[in-house]
Amino acid sequence: MVASKMAQFIDNIPSMDLMRSEKMTFAQLIIPVESAHRAVSYLGELGLFQFRDLNENKSPFQRTFINQVKRCAEMSRKLRFFKDQISKAGLMSSPHSVLQPDIELEELEYQLAEHEHELIELNSNSEKLRQSYNELLEFKIVLQKAFGFLASNHSHEFSERELEENVYLNDGYFDTASPLEKELKPGSSYQSGLRFISGMICKSKVLRFERMLFRATRGNMLFNQAAADELIEDPVSNEKIEKTVFVVFFSGEQARTKILKICESFGANCYPVPEDISKQRQISGEVSTRLSDLETTLDAGIRHRNKALASVECHLAKWMNMVRREKAVYDTLNMLNFDVTKKCLVGEGWCPVFAKLQIQEALQRATLDSSSQVGIIFHPMDAAESPPTYFRTNRFTSAYQEIVDAYGVARYEEANPAVYTVITFPFLFAVMFGDWGHGICLLLGALVLIARESRLSKERLGSFMEMLFGGRYVLLLMSLFSIYCGLIYNEFFSVPFHIFGKSAYSCRDASCRDAHTAGLVKLRDPYPFGVDPSWRGSRSELAFLNSLKMKMSILLGVAQMNLGIILSYFNAHYFSSSVDIRYQFVPQMIFLNSLFGYLSLLIVIKWCNGSQADLYHVMIYMFLSPTDNLGENQLFRGQRPLQIVLLLLALIAVPWMLFPKPFILKKLHHERFQGRTYGMLTTSEMDLEEEPDSARQHDEEFNFSEVFVHQMIHSIEFVLGAVSNTASYLRLWALSLAHSELSTVFYEKVLVLAWGYDNLVIRLVGLAVFAFATAFILLMMETLSAFLHALRLHWVEFQNKFYHGDGYKFRPFSFASLTEDDD
Repeated sequence: MVASKMAQFIDNIPSMDLMRSEKMTFAQLIIPVESAHRAVSYLGELGLFQFRDLNENKSPFQRTFINQVKRCAEMSRKLRFFKDQISKAGLMSSPHSVLQPDIELEELEYQLAEHEHELIELNSNSEKLRQSYNELLEFKIVLQKAFGFLASNHSHEFSERELEENVYLNDGYFDTASPLEKELKPGSSYQSGLRFISGMICKSKVLRFERMLFRATRGNMLFNQAAADELIEDPVSNEKIEKTVFVVFFSGEQARTKILKICESFGANCYPVPEDISKQRQISGEVSTRLSDLETTLDAGIRHRNKALASVECHLAKWMNMVRREKAVYDTLNMLNFDVTKKCLVGEGWCPVFAKLQIQEALQRATLDSSSQVGIIFHPMDAAESPPTYFRTNRFTSAYQEIVDAYGVARYEEANPAVYTVITFPFLFAVMFGDWGHGICLLLGALVLIARESRLSKERLGSFMEMLFGGRYVLLLMSLFSIYCGLIYNEFFSVPFHIFGKSAYSCRDASCRDAHTAGLVKLRDPYPFGVDPSWRGSRSELAFLNSLKMKMSILLGVAQMNLGIILSYFNAHYFSSSVDIRYQFVPQMIFLNSLFGYLSLLIVIKWCNGSQADLYHVMIYMFLSPTDNLGENQLFRGQRPLQIVLLLLALIAVPWMLFPKPFILKKLHHERFQGRTYGMLTTSEMDLEEEPDSARQHDEEFNFSEVFVHQMIHSIEFVLGAVSNTASYLRLWALSLAHSELSTVFYEKVLVLAWGYDNLVIRLVGLAVFAFATAFILLMMETLSAFLHALRLHWVEFQNKFYHGDGYKFRPFSFASLTEDDD
């Protein structure tokens, strides 16, 4: 079963050649007007043709299909409005849209306009009803709270009569008031005496409101307040607002005018409150009745509105996708030239060579479906610009390609570092993160993401989770290589295990009491795989592991840099640049391996014969005193003459890189323009098609000094980079050591220390701290740190040997790449 699934997975992997980008061709399309829309739609479904904008100099409003684009944009606005309304209503979106026969764009536009008009009208009516409901509810609360203030003031003889002040800031409210409420409306003149204004205001404004009233009346007022028992819903934002009931006692018409203006500016709603208890009860009863009626009306309106939204929601996803595709089609048609005389559209663009037949079939189908009398012409032609870069990737390789493209997109048909990054990136990460316990934790996380791949790919994830899900296969290989390197280091949460047999060492004495101080004795064959567990805790543990990991880092670094230089040879060979092979690849290989390749050879020989030679002394005095006797630092016969030869080769390689190439380029340039040769000069160092002082223009524009300075900079950069890049690989040793020491500290100083106490609480606390440190420091921070350092080693130390990364991606017109942001 597993084998069949694996075979099916391999069969479904698309054919690809990641080493070189796909061969591209530039083509011209001549499309009759009547079949233009179908042709572009079919190409969008195919997703293998990148249109070039032939109307760059025109503004968007000068293009042919701007009216259709505006219509699609307006429909997108209406659909977003429906989506917002559905979200506010809390309606559950159905996973599958209801099947509906295909409709034309004009019919959809008419339906959307009708639905929008209906929803706007329903929202307007609902908002008015909610506003009336809120006013009645506030009036009811004010009647309840204000009576207590009035009764209190009666007891202090602040009032001697029934107040006839009826203050309304909202004229619409009085128009809808009952005859009983209209009786409370004040007349044109007011009797002298104490008066009051009651109402309701937002709780957040009460303090400033009271201060303003005090200053306006110069303290000649009495302000009472009480919190409302219910929250008032805002009809616009649907938010619950806390409000406060207030009653302001004052005297005089001038004070009344000031208070009313202040209430209006603060957005306070004022309501009439009679002092008579019977009238108050009568009004309260009437208000309660009207509130009940309004609640019934509001519920019916909400049900009707939700029904209208539900009828839209079942088709919303399909409509949004349809409008998004239509808008993309018309945006693409605006990139084509409109030939008025021939009644056709002319387009240009790039497509892969392997897709020419598929594109032609799609164009023929568009001609037939549109019943056009004239076919669409697909005409390959030459282009002055460099083609785009296109790699066919799958779910596994796409993440590694994105890692490379984040540094720079490969030049057209340039060697692609992603081929090697698939293995080297997770391996170098694992060298820094080597612990098979932590590797198992990463593996479980990667397997969870892969197991839920089908579900997570359809969900809308956050930025961090989206990045983590996109790199699930990178995480998978990083975890597998971490387990492998952890087994080599023999570390499981910093604890060694006798997995592959017994240790080669034993204690010096029978009790093993002084094993960590007096040392160990070798009794049997070496440990079969990885580091012997007996090194852990011994006197020479740190010295041994430091030496091992440091030398291993140098070996890995020199090997990867050699791979980069070898790839520069394949680039030069592919582009038929013999100048780059002879005067760039060869001296670079000689220089790097004469120094650091020789150092790697010494490391391997020292490991094999167990010599005590000091490699630092050997390399330093190879430059300072190459003819001196090596003495005890000699590792093999003929080492001194070999060092002299290698030193001379390294010195010769520097001028070899610097001087010949500029003069040869100048000679080839003059020969080409003097008629002795007509071959195109191609070199990875100097793209004559792109540089402004190109030799392809005319003889006098060849700038020898610029070419020489460029070559000098490149040579110096390589010489210095050979030293600095080799030193940069020592980060493999540094981070591996840091990870190991951190794991040891958390294990010994937290978990073991807490477990030494005979107390369950202390043990649980220690276990929790250890788990937290492992999860957030070792698994998250250390993973991110090792990931970034591995990224640096690939982008700088590896790719700068051969990779230009100055190309641009192939971005075809494809419906599959459309997102909601394209609306």
